[in-house]
Order: sequence, then structure tokens, then C-alpha cells
Amino acid sequence: MVPTSKRSRQPVVAVTGAASGLGREVLVKLVSSADFRRVVAIDEERGDVQEATWRVIDVRDPLLANRISDIDVLIHLAGDYAVDSDPGERRAYNLRAAQTVLTACAAARVRRVVLVTSAMVYGAAPDNEVPLPEDAPVAAEPDTGVVGDFLEIESLVRRSLRSHPGVEVTVLRPAAVVGPGVDTVLTRHFESPRLLTVKGCSPHWQFCHIDDLVSALELAARGVVSGVLAVGSDGWLEQEQVEELSGIRSLELPAGLTFGTAQRLHRLGVTPAPATDLHYVVYPWVVDCAVLREAGWKPAWTNEAALQQLMELRENRTTVVGRRLPVKEATLTAAGATVAVIGTAAIVRQVRRKRRQ
Repeated sequence: MVPTSKRSRQPVVAVTGAASGLGREVLVKLVSSADFRRVVAIDEERGDVQEATWRVIDVRDPLLANRISDIDVLIHLAGDYAVDSDPGERRAYNLRAAQTVLTACAAARVRRVVLVTSAMVYGAAPDNEVPLPEDAPVAAEPDTGVVGDFLEIESLVRRSLRSHPGVEVTVLRPAAVVGPGVDTVLTRHFESPRLLTVKGCSPHWQFCHIDDLVSALELAARGVVSGVLAVGSDGWLEQEQVEELSGIRSLELPAGLTFGTAQRLHRLGVTPAPATDLHYVVYPWVVDCAVLREAGWKPAWTNEAALQQLMELRENRTTVVGRRLPVKEATLTAAGATVAVIGTAAIVRQVRRKRRQ
């Protein structure tokens, strides 16, 4: 006897933000899977994956519920996390999109929603346990950067679980995401002339290749894993290993000077990210991916291989204080690079000299 109920048959899965980026990568993966009856792509414009059923709509539109009435599982990947986006506009978009999706899914009786935030919500601190367990407290500082967006989205999820207990929500928290097309404050760190470190603390680097994030999202869509779970390569790299593999030397500065200068530069509009984002390049925030590991999932990428690809994708870019320089301006000597690295004493001295003149 062939089961006919909606819950027993192969589910229909939808992906928001499906026309580009991570959404498109997930879409390509899902349309080739035999575990879903149909794959629906949702975006403001139609993408190029022909095997999917496209529905063109802004995910912030309250009419979204009408467009997903036949969906069993929805993976929400529509968001603005561009480094150079206006912080206020970015947050307004991301929160409105997440809120509308969660409300629409409850109204349409979508039984499972999958979202992606970041392991950054655990916070980066010099005394962090390495690795952090998945049930570690959310200790990141609310700010105007993307970490603040992730914290707000997870708050929306908690409220949704209380208001709509019939909707299962799974949240994936990846480590530092790398791969083709990925552009974040963390990936731009490796486009800098020097790797910033602070005295008395050695960073621990863990990456999550986009391929591994896609495979984890597929498992979550199938219901193999649920709840809140971390995603990343096994283990971590010490700072010495990162310097050897990347070929970039470090610059060590006092923590007070580093973060104080970074905050002033951010207030002046020189750097796009708040000073708190620097915590994630100087302090550890390695995560233990226990839920996925117990489900039999294994990352295809090691931290070493992910870092190697990250360096290959630099394409001779030079980034200073979080901003990419035009090629004609990226002619920094070793001494100039030291001056350019965020939080350096040289920057402070230059500013002070100008004020005295």
C-alpha cells in the first residue's frame, strides 16, 4: 500500500534566496536528490536552475504564505550579509525577511523550517573553551554588525517556537564560512598585509566550507538533524599553522590599543565592521559539531584545505581596515602594510601628529 498522507510521502522543499549565492548552491544539491518530491525556488528574480519550480516573490511580502501552502520544508537563505551594506538597511531587511518567513510558514502549516545564522553567536573570547559545545551559552555582544543580525534572528526563532509549536525550526551555526563567492569580514582578514593578533592570546581557526554547509542543510531539510547545531571542519588550526599555510605574517598589538583604535575608525566610517567583529579574528570560537557527527555526517573539507582555497580565491586583492583597495592603490610596502593594519600604533601616532599641527 502506498501512503498518501502529506506527512508520509516525500516532502516538497522550498529554498528562499535561491537565485544566487548559498541559496543557489543548496538548490542545485536538492534538485539532484531523490529524497524530495519537488523543489521550489523562491526569490525576487528567476534563477538559472531549470529543474526547480520558480516562484518570484519578495520574502518580506505578507502574501508569501499563499505561495508556500503546498510546502513541507522551507530552507530560508534570503538575506543581506554583504560587508559593505548599510547596517540599518541590512538589519531591517534580514529581520523583516526572517519574521515574515516564520509567520508565513506557521500560517501555511509548513512543518519544518531551516535557517542559517553563525557560530559567531557564541562570542569570541580569550577564555573560551576549545571547542565550545553546541549547548554553550550565546554570549556574543549585540552590535551593528552581522553578528547582531544573527542574534536578533535567533531571538525571532525562539519567539516563533513558543508562538507556533507546530513548526519545527532547525538553526545551523557554521564556523567561518569559506568558498567561491563568500565575502565576509573573516575572509577579508586573509586579504590583509598582516594577520592581526593581540598580546597574550593565540587565535584558533576553524572553517566551514560552503560545500559542507550545503550538505548539512540537506540533512536538516530531510529531518535527519534538528534543533540548534554547529557546522564546521574537524578540529582547528593554531595561529602558527595559519601563518605557515597562508604565508602571511602576524602583527601583535595590545588588546586595548587594537579595539580602541578599531572602534574609533568605525565611528569615523573608515572600517565597515564594528570593533567587536575583530574579536573573531583574535580570540577562539571553535565549535564541536556533535549533532551532525552523531548523525553520521563528516565534513568533506579539512581546515587546511579550506584555508588553502581561501588563499587561492584572494585574486591579489588587498584589504585594509576591512575595505578592499582598488588595484592601483594596493601598492603597500612591508612598512606601509604595518601602518595599514587595523589598530596599529602607527595609525594612532599619525592621527595625533595631524591634530598637533
